[in-house]
Amino acid sequence: MDMEKTLDDFIVATINELPGYEVTQVLGEVFGLVVRARNAFSNFGASLRTVFGGEVKGYTQLLSDSRNQAIERLKLAAMERGGNAVVGMRFECSEIADLMSEIAAYGTAVIVRKK
Repeated sequence: MDMEKTLDDFIVATINELPGYEVTQVLGEVFGLVVRARNAFSNFGASLRTVFGGEVKGYTQLLSDSRNQAIERLKLAAMERGGNAVVGMRFECSEIADLMSEIAAYGTAVIVRKK
């Protein structure tokens, strides 16, 4: 089976029930984790933004990419357990030593089928 196609068809939802689907088995909690750091030049540029204001586009892109990667890892973790969906997905974000950002996507891996 094509892994890209499988990941694209995989359902990830922030709600606990999926309209049109029935949860046939709950497989348990799964997560995808990413820790990223910006380089020193980006950190310097971002510190100037705190003085003058405005969006820090480099950080925005970094966090967006990190969330997407965390969701992909979440999907893989659920698939390893035999799931075809994740319900109740949430993000948890934190900083490590004021140098790195941690993004965790977590939820409940389930097997669903169309009603």
